[in-house]
Order: sequence, then C-alpha cells, then structure tokens
Amino acid sequence: MNEDNLNTIFKNVKGRFDTEEPAIGHKQRFLDKLNHQNTVVITHKKSVFRLWKPIHSIAASVVLLLTISFAVLKGNDSTGLASISPEMATTQDFFTTTITTELEKLNSEESPEYQDLIVDALFQIKILEENYKQLKLDLNTSGKDERVIYAMISNFQDRIDLLQNVVEQIDDLKQTKNEQNENSTTL
Repeated sequence: MNEDNLNTIFKNVKGRFDTEEPAIGHKQRFLDKLNHQNTVVITHKKSVFRLWKPIHSIAASVVLLLTISFAVLKGNDSTGLASISPEMATTQDFFTTTITTELEKLNSEESPEYQDLIVDALFQIKILEENYKQLKLDLNTSGKDERVIYAMISNFQDRIDLLQNVVEQIDDLKQTKNEQNENSTTL
C-alpha cells in the first residue's frame, strides 16, 4: 500500500476510535483477574498431571510388555533358527522361554518409580526384535549363512542380557531404598 491509500483509510475511520481513558484502577483489577485465573488453571493442571502420570506410565509398560511378549511368541515360528535344524529349534525355544520369563519379571514391577527404566528397556527390546526380523529375512536370502545364524543367536543373547540387567538394576534400587529406610528409622 502506498502512503496516499493509508491516509485515505485513516481519514475514513477518523472519530471511530475509542480514545477514552479507562476508569481509575482498571489496570490493577485486570491484572488481579489475570493472576487469579492463571493460578487456578495451573493448579488444576498440576494436580491432574500428577494423578495421571503414574497411571499412564504403568499402562504404557503393560501394553509394551504384552506387545513384546506376543512378538516373542510369534517369533517362535519355523522361519527363524528353528528352520535350520532340530538343535536350532531347541535353542530358539530356550531363548524365547528365557526372554518371556524375564519379561514376566519386569511385568511384575508395578511401581511408578521404575517405569521409566522399564519403558526404556522395552524400547530397546523392540529395536532388537526389529533387527531379528531383518536377520530372518537375511537368513532366507543368504542360504542359511553361518554369520547370520550367529547374529541371530547374538540378538537373542542381547535381549536376555538387557532384560536381566534391568531386573538387576531394579533389585539394586529396591535394596538401596530399603537400606535408606532402615538407616532413617534407626536414627
């Protein structure tokens, strides 16, 4: 827009603007209302967030555990290590049983204190399962190459190690908490 158009617009709306001063104390009343409104909303959001955070984390953990358990059981089909030989089928069964057992141990931990640790571990397990799916495809295309077989076994071992480490960490945290509670009661 050029300057002439702006001048024309302002001439047309002249006298239509509210130029009156507000009543005395208007600014303070407005700020008081604004401050009161913010504290009510913030307090409400904090209390709701505190209530739902542990519930959401527990629900997310349960859903992840169920998903991973089904994936492990589904991964127990004959397209993985079991397709190579009866011995490998036994090995795969051993690994899937061990992983399921460790997942059940994690599932028994319902305390919100450990949920972040559990969710992180389940995320890592999901990544390892995706890698295993790719290894199964590689096994079929490579003609049962030994390197792929070793990688699949290593993947199972990595999942078991991860789950066992998380269970140990939770046990250590529990033990430390119990020791702190005992020390505080003896003082």
